Amino acid sequence: MHKKNQHVVPHEGGWAVKREGADRATKVVPTQKEAEEVARDIARNNGGEVLIHGRDGQIRERNSYGSDPYPPKG
Repeated sequence: MHKKNQHVVPHEGGWAVKREGADRATKVVPTQKEAEEVARDIARNNGGEVLIHGRDGQIRERNSYGSDPYPPKG
């Protein structure tokens, strides 16, 4: 678990950006696209990953921002 990771999840009235391990949403916006933008900005500033969930709650995409090793290991 990485505390800086940001999750984009369905939320009552729209989409929420939640920090991994947090009980409450950092921000709730009407569209998934807006939530992705908010999450990316936070991840760029703090490092970490953005994990985008579909309406079913399953992770459908993940993007990393920060100090990933290049080239990737493995």
